Amino acid sequence: MSLVEVKQQLVDCIRMLEQSDIVDYNGHCSLRLDDGHILINIGSCQRSRLTVDDICTIDIEANQIEGRDMRAEVKAIVHAHPKWSTFLTMAGQRYEPVYAQGSLVHPIPLLDSPNSINNRAMADRLAATLGSRPAALMKSHGAVTVGKDIVEAFVLANYLEENAYRQYMALQIGEPYVFTEEEIELCREKLWNENLFKRTWDHFHAKLR
Repeated sequence: MSLVEVKQQLVDCIRMLEQSDIVDYNGHCSLRLDDGHILINIGSCQRSRLTVDDICTIDIEANQIEGRDMRAEVKAIVHAHPKWSTFLTMAGQRYEPVYAQGSLVHPIPLLDSPNSINNRAMADRLAATLGSRPAALMKSHGAVTVGKDIVEAFVLANYLEENAYRQYMALQIGEPYVFTEEEIELCREKLWNENLFKRTWDHFHAKLR
């Protein structure tokens, strides 16, 4: 893809997250280029009306929200403020795999702080919490997902939030069924699939207004 096409893909990702109530007037997505520079939406942009003009290019030292040492396989990051998964952290409820696709990010570590990720110390804490996992929750704050491309990071953010929604709703009427380790492994074998990720992306992309 050309640089303009890559920027447009990042724009589409953020707008789809906004339409899904996963990103609001805050939150961002970033994508690491082959030269090590990073594309990210500017803080003052309107996520619902984002264009490629709202995407800026920075170097890793300017991007404090990502942490100092990015994992080599990570090319894209979604930092969002989804409602349902945040409700769980607000109430001290552990994220449980109750939905097949949601099991892909289980177990999900928790950053035990509601503070913004806007300085080096907090960035390093989040990076340490995330470790080698594809996602992390931030207590009473939001969630972060990472991927080898923006499609993967976007899809995992949606899977995480859909699982949290189903868990929250099931808790209103009883005790949710939690997938066993064997069931989780089978889900990963079947569902961690580029074609299925692309299908999920295309589902949301077709609804872009």
